[in-house]
Amino acid sequence: MAQIHTERQPVTQITIVESEPEKQAEALSMMTERARFMARQPGFVSISLHRSLDGRRIVNYVQWENRNLLRSAHQSPEFRKQWGHFDEITSEIDPHLYEVAEVMDSGR
Repeated sequence: MAQIHTERQPVTQITIVESEPEKQAEALSMMTERARFMARQPGFVSISLHRSLDGRRIVNYVQWENRNLLRSAHQSPEFRKQWGHFDEITSEIDPHLYEVAEVMDSGR
């Protein structure tokens, strides 16, 4: 489960993937396969995939124990071989690392 708090934070990578609406389902399916692969890698914490209602974007929210383990998972030969063609079904892939600045909830 995602851990969202300001102290002892895991590394968070948020990637916005853009695609044509008719390719969103295929992109999401491929990202789900990738998520299953990543879940088996050292340092994995969580992945959440979100699809936009207009069919143009998928947001991938990934948490990892540290940057080095995240980088290793992305650079593994199996990852490169299996999903090297992902950019053929997407228009743009925009990954960035983030840290939690503030957390609020309803208090219930």
